[in-house]
Amino acid sequence: MKLDKHNVIVCILLLYTALLFYWMFFGFGRQDQTEYRYNLQLFSTIDLFIRSKSLRKYHFVINILGNIGVFIPFGLLLPGCFKGSIVKATVVLLSGLLLLEFLQLVCKRGTFDVDDIILNTTGFIIGYILEKLIRWFWQHHLATAK
Repeated sequence: MKLDKHNVIVCILLLYTALLFYWMFFGFGRQDQTEYRYNLQLFSTIDLFIRSKSLRKYHFVINILGNIGVFIPFGLLLPGCFKGSIVKATVVLLSGLLLLEFLQLVCKRGTFDVDDIILNTTGFIIGYILEKLIRWFWQHHLATAK
C-alpha cells in the first residue's frame, strides 16, 4: 500500500470511527436499556438542555457541545477521501449517522435522536469550514512567506 495523503486520511478516519463507535455503545457509562428509546421531534432534546435549569452544566456540554465536537474531525478529513467533494462526503456522513443512530436504537445502547443528527452534522460542517480556512491560510500566508 502506497503511503500517500489519501491513504493516511482513510486510516485516520477508520481509527477515529472505531473510537467513536466505542464511545457511542460502551463509553460514558452506557449500559443496556430495557426499552427502545427514540426522539423524532426536531430540536426537543436541544431545547431541553438549553432551557433546563435543573440539569447540570456538564450535561449541556456533553450533549450539545460533545455531539458537535466529536464530528468536527469528519468535516476536516472526510471530504479528502472524495477528492474534496462535499456532496459525496455529506452523503457518507448522513448515511453513517443514520446507521449509528439506528444501531443505538435496536441494540438498546442509546437513543435514536434526530437532534443528535442535527448536532453531528453541525460539527461536520464546522470541520469542513475549518479545513477550508486552514487550507486558505496555508496557501495565502504560510506558502507565500517562503
